[in-house]
Amino acid sequence: MKQYQNTLFVTTDGAYLRHEGESILVRVENETRLRVPVHTLGSIVCFGIVGCSPQAMHLCAERGVTIAFLSDYGRFLARVQGPVSGNVLLRREQYRRADDPAASAAIARTMVAAKIANARTVLLRAARDHPDGGGAGAIADAARRLEDGINQLKADLPLDAVRGIEGDTSRAYFAVFDHLITAQKDAFFFRGRTRRPPLDNMNALLSFLYALLASDAASALEAVGLDPAVGSLHRDRPGRPGLALDLMEEFRAFLADRVALSLVNLRQVSASGFRRAEAGGVEMDDATRKELLVAYQKRKQEEITHPFLGERTTVGLLVHLQAMLLARHLRGDLDGYPPFIWK
Repeated sequence: MKQYQNTLFVTTDGAYLRHEGESILVRVENETRLRVPVHTLGSIVCFGIVGCSPQAMHLCAERGVTIAFLSDYGRFLARVQGPVSGNVLLRREQYRRADDPAASAAIARTMVAAKIANARTVLLRAARDHPDGGGAGAIADAARRLEDGINQLKADLPLDAVRGIEGDTSRAYFAVFDHLITAQKDAFFFRGRTRRPPLDNMNALLSFLYALLASDAASALEAVGLDPAVGSLHRDRPGRPGLALDLMEEFRAFLADRVALSLVNLRQVSASGFRRAEAGGVEMDDATRKELLVAYQKRKQEEITHPFLGERTTVGLLVHLQAMLLARHLRGDLDGYPPFIWK
């Protein structure tokens, strides 16, 4: 369990929230592990099997502290909030920004810049770890093109221009993605991004991981009171979580792509775990899906220092911290949205 800014994250299975006076207590096995004054909290996010007394819920509701419950895997379950909440004001501001082309472009620009920067770091680390590998020159060229894209985004560009740069840099990144695959090249190769359905084993891995990441992003946004459907970079479309897709852009290369590459390069998955369906798409069997889920959750448990907050956290909480920072920016507490940039 850890408090970041005004949000308390409770990640210990079996923890129980109760109150004592004007404080929230986190108890585990009948022992108080943490005591937090309620006036210092804006929200509590609980992962897994975490209980809460009615009295603690009552106190939080009275003080405007939202309690969100998520599954062990980060799927949003429910949110408890009092009759007076800032969420309606937050969402109204979110909708206003989404309808304002300049405001949408400003947020999209920072998210896309972070996406490109993180993808560039993935390429540079691959080049460093395999200096004599094939494609070193192509990877270096792609990294330079991504750096050019980051520099272009320093200007005050309209949304269409931001989307154009995002598309160009994504093509440059994926053009050399095959060089990052260093094992099992006969079964795992990359000739281009395909989806709905994925047409090869590597795209099947990426699509599944992107779906997990999108779910995590949507849960994080729900937990802070934002509407996952209304984004800036990804515009409204029925059934599409636009803001969740926006938020996950910062984490595609850093989290999803790296997990997929590790699974293949370390031979934790094999060609036998994939099959071609009648419709032509590639599907994973249950054992491979389980291996992927385990690897994804294990990666989320790794620790990292948050570049903006300067505090140690787990990779799995990063998307929640970014959702919190985005909400703070929309409320006016932060002048700009500080995206996650991996270093």
